[in-house]
Amino acid sequence: MRAMIDLCRLPLDLRQWMVFIAIGAVLLLPACRTRTSGTHSPAKDEILVVGPWEIPSLDPLSSGSQFMRMQVTETLVDAAGDGTVLPGLAEKWSTSSDGLEWRFELRLGVRFHDGSPLTAVSAMPSLKRALVEPGSLALAPVERMEASGNEIIVRLKQPFSPLPALFAHSSTQILAPSSFGPNGEVRSIVGTGPYRVVSIARPQSFTVEAFNGWRGDPPTIRHATYLSISRAETRALMAESGQADLVFGLDPASLSRLRANPHVRVEAVSIPRTIALKLNSGMPCFQDVRTRRAISLAIDRARIARAILRDPEMAATQLFPPTLDGWHNPHLAPLATDPTQARMLLADAGWRKTSKGMLDLGGACSSMELLTFVDRPELPLLSSVIQEQLRQVGLHIEVNIGNSGDIPLGHRAGTLMIGLMARNYGIVPTPLVTLIGDFGEHGGDWGAMNWHSPELASLFDALIFSPDGSGQAAARERVTEVLQSELPVIPIAWYRQTVTVGQRISGVSLDPFERTYRLIQIRWASSPLTARIGGIQ
Repeated sequence: MRAMIDLCRLPLDLRQWMVFIAIGAVLLLPACRTRTSGTHSPAKDEILVVGPWEIPSLDPLSSGSQFMRMQVTETLVDAAGDGTVLPGLAEKWSTSSDGLEWRFELRLGVRFHDGSPLTAVSAMPSLKRALVEPGSLALAPVERMEASGNEIIVRLKQPFSPLPALFAHSSTQILAPSSFGPNGEVRSIVGTGPYRVVSIARPQSFTVEAFNGWRGDPPTIRHATYLSISRAETRALMAESGQADLVFGLDPASLSRLRANPHVRVEAVSIPRTIALKLNSGMPCFQDVRTRRAISLAIDRARIARAILRDPEMAATQLFPPTLDGWHNPHLAPLATDPTQARMLLADAGWRKTSKGMLDLGGACSSMELLTFVDRPELPLLSSVIQEQLRQVGLHIEVNIGNSGDIPLGHRAGTLMIGLMARNYGIVPTPLVTLIGDFGEHGGDWGAMNWHSPELASLFDALIFSPDGSGQAAARERVTEVLQSELPVIPIAWYRQTVTVGQRISGVSLDPFERTYRLIQIRWASSPLTARIGGIQ
């Protein structure tokens, strides 16, 4: 990877060849792979998908989303682009009149990649693992779950209307019993999707091929490899030189350049993800809501969206973007920028100037740490801009750039002060499930920290227990008002997912909920035997 970093200093033509060599090394060295079944050699009819997300583990509870995105694994419930829950491996489901029992009926004739049939019994090991933290089903009041004939029966302690949406989360991916070792650990990925895993080189890459036992139409793209590249500049270069067919996670500057490249297409879709500051409200620095409001007023979202993200429409006026129908509140007074008002609020909250000219609160907040990560390439740059904007109102912030796991680790250890993150409110089709985890009594890794609102808890209960009540819209609206007023997390910008598409392929579309790369819909734009590789026909 150090060699890949140095590529940015080379002349363009030489860089293209060096990237080609580097990719070849990753794909060809069998010593770097953990073979799962069969053999694999890179072929001209294979597409390369590049992103920033590593595969540190095979376990769906911690890092299995890439296997679902590459359509290796599936879940009981799927989701449409607007968040509507759809049948997945479960053909249909129903609930009892009291809302305490749910029945999920499985599709018939589905087979795992090892040839074994999908049954309610074979699905249970995967689902029962998701009942334990950090699995999504742990959020539901599940009393027991069992297999009965061709059905999965879930018995609840109390009604929980968004239960089907939990079965769309990546932690509930259905793996074959052969995927698990004797102690229940995940040792291989054997799913039911249109693609099967051929080889894995954790944490960087894995290769898939079309599964001949797939129940649907056979994929046109027969082979694909996912490759994790940490540097946004290197990913952009791979898109520019034609070495990768799909490239995700590009920084705004690279995207602007690539949009002007006639050999690269850029596809984009607004997604339910928000860039926000997560504050430790239990620390003296942020306990007072006036301080949190002052920090919000100090941030110039319009300038950030225009100059840094290069997309003015992405300036966040509230936590939920317009793409979240039913949760975006058009009646909210938008978040504003007012440094003068910010200084006044800080003074009211007890912040005073030190001998160095910056503000402090009782000797505990003269310097505060902001933690962010490189997995989202725009975040490090945004952290510098936010650091400067807060300095202008008297707050001294130190920026520490690590990886995405540092924020949840800091949350659990109680050491995190400020985290700059990109929170996905579409992890499951309804944001309610994510909100319960983020803003419940104990907060969440990517939500509130040492902040709790009894009113919010009551609103969540109303939304969970009265799914068909007339007060649903009013309850959602009040949730947005509480979060806008209290600011346990401070919205900065909404998010647009982008991907560069190489000349070899067509039919690419983006999933707003980031569940899948939709490889099965992709077609060859021309014969793969004459496709452009490295800029040469």
